[in-house]
Amino acid sequence: MKNYTNQQEVLLMTATGFASRQYSEKDSTGYSNKQPAIDILKEACWNGLIKEMLPELFQVNEEMEATLFLWQVREANQFVALELGEYPTGVNKYWSIDPYRFMEVQQFN
Repeated sequence: MKNYTNQQEVLLMTATGFASRQYSEKDSTGYSNKQPAIDILKEACWNGLIKEMLPELFQVNEEMEATLFLWQVREANQFVALELGEYPTGVNKYWSIDPYRFMEVQQFN
């Protein structure tokens, strides 16, 4: 019997209202600086607010009772890529939704 791991990729588009909204910090340091919206979004993801922003990603499936952890946040031109999983694994470029990854393995005629 094979062991399957639960792994997800999420692309958050940066030119949207979702990316530019204000996020309340869990551990506020008391100072406010003018950071770009993309940096605030990445920081919110790392601080654990991704569970409040997108709770449907963390709903436990009855068949696969796995806890997802955020392992990587990468910034691209038009999106922020999140890699979630039970433990850190490499992403299969063939099955990836990240265009910078899957275009490397596309076969052109």
